[in-house]
Amino acid sequence: MKETYKNYNGCPRVYIIIVNYKGYNDTIECLESIIENRYENYRIIVVDNYSENDSLKFIESWADSKKEALNHISFNESIINSEKVTAAEDVRLILLQANGNRGFAAGNNIGIKYALLENDFEYIWLLNNDTVIEKDSLAKLAKKAQGDKNNGLNTGITGSKLLFYDNRDIIQGVGGKYNKWIGSSKHIGGFEKDAGQYDDDKVKGKINYIIGASMFISKKFIEDVGLMCEDYFVYFEDLDWAARGERKGWNIGYCWESRIYHKFGATIGSSENKKEKSEISDYYALKNRILFTKKFYPYCLFTVYAGFIAVIFNRIVRRQFKRLKMVFSILKST
Repeated sequence: MKETYKNYNGCPRVYIIIVNYKGYNDTIECLESIIENRYENYRIIVVDNYSENDSLKFIESWADSKKEALNHISFNESIINSEKVTAAEDVRLILLQANGNRGFAAGNNIGIKYALLENDFEYIWLLNNDTVIEKDSLAKLAKKAQGDKNNGLNTGITGSKLLFYDNRDIIQGVGGKYNKWIGSSKHIGGFEKDAGQYDDDKVKGKINYIIGASMFISKKFIEDVGLMCEDYFVYFEDLDWAARGERKGWNIGYCWESRIYHKFGATIGSSENKKEKSEISDYYALKNRILFTKKFYPYCLFTVYAGFIAVIFNRIVRRQFKRLKMVFSILKST
C-alpha cells in the first residue's frame, strides 16, 4: 500500500503552481512525478503563458489519460476576475490559459490569484516546469514549514535542495547568495557533489533568497508581502520577494530533505556555462541587475554600473560582439 502523509498535523492543503511556456513535454514529466508523490492534500495549477505551440492542448490530452487519478478542469485567465470559482472539490488539476506572456512572475501570479479565490489552502508551492520531484519532497516541505510555524519562526518561503536532472548527485544550489555591491548572485553549493554537507538548518543563515525553481510559500506571507513583482519579466523575482519579505520581518527556510531535480533553463536558454547563455537570458540578467539595485540598494548603483566594464570586457573575450549593442542599450535605458 502506498505510504501517505494524509494525517500529518492536519495535512494542510498545498497548491502547486507550474508555469508552462512551450515546454509541455517537461511540464508533463513534472506532473507525472507530482501525482506519484506521497502527500495527498494538494491541488495543481498549470498556467500556460500563452504558448504558440498548443501546449495546453497536449497537457489536457495527457490529463484526460489520467482522468481516474487526476480529475481536471480548464479556465481562461479571466476567471481570476470573477467572484465565483467553479472547480469542484474533487478537481485535482486546474489548467489556466493566460491571455498573454507577461513573464515568469505574472504567470505565477495568475495561479496564486486563483488559489486565493478558492481560499482553501495554507501553502503555495511554486515549482518550475522543468523539474522532477522525489516522492516525499512535498511532504518534507510541508513538515518543515509546519514545524517552523509551531516553533514560532516567521518563515515565509522555504526552499529545497536542487540537484541537476542529468547528474543527480551534483548540487545545483541550496539557496542563493546576493552581492549587492556588484549586483550578482550565486547558488550556494553549485556543482558540488552532494555528500550531506548542506544537510543542516544552519544553511539558511548563509543564503539571502530561495532559488525560484522551488519556493514553498505560506499564505500569510503572500497576504502580508503581496504577489511576485512583475517588473522583471524573468530573473530577480525570487530576490525581490525575499527582500520585500525581509523588510517586513519574514525569514526564509531550507528543507534539505526535499530533493528536486532541475533541468535548468529549458524555457529561456539559461545556462550555468556563461558562454552558452542565450541572448534573451543575458539581456534580462543584466537589465534586472540594475532594476533590482535601484529598487532596494540605490547607494550601490555606482559600483553596479562600474561592474559593467567587466561585462563589456567579458563579451569581447567571448567574441559575443553582437551583444555589446545590447549592453549599451541596457545602460542607456535603465
